[in-house]
Amino acid sequence: MADTTLDVQGLTCPLPVLKANKALRSLAAGDRLTVLATDPASVADFHAYSRETGHALVAFSEAQGKFRFVLKKREEPVSSAS
Repeated sequence: MADTTLDVQGLTCPLPVLKANKALRSLAAGDRLTVLATDPASVADFHAYSRETGHALVAFSEAQGKFRFVLKKREEPVSSAS
C-alpha cells in the first residue's frame, strides 16, 4: 500500500477534486492519497466525491484554514467471466 500526497492549496472548486481524481487513477487499489487544500468548498466536495465514487474518505482535518483529506482508493470491481 502506497501513500501519496497531492498539494492543491490555492486552487478553488472544482480543481482540488479533479486533480485528486486524476491522481487516484494512477494508484493501485487500497493505496492512500492525502490531499492538502485551502478551498472551504473542498470539504463538501470531497465528502460528496467519496460517496459517489466509492473511494473511502478515511481522515479529514482542518487547521487554520488548511484542509487535509485522506482518501483510500476503492478496490476495483471484479469482472465476471462470460
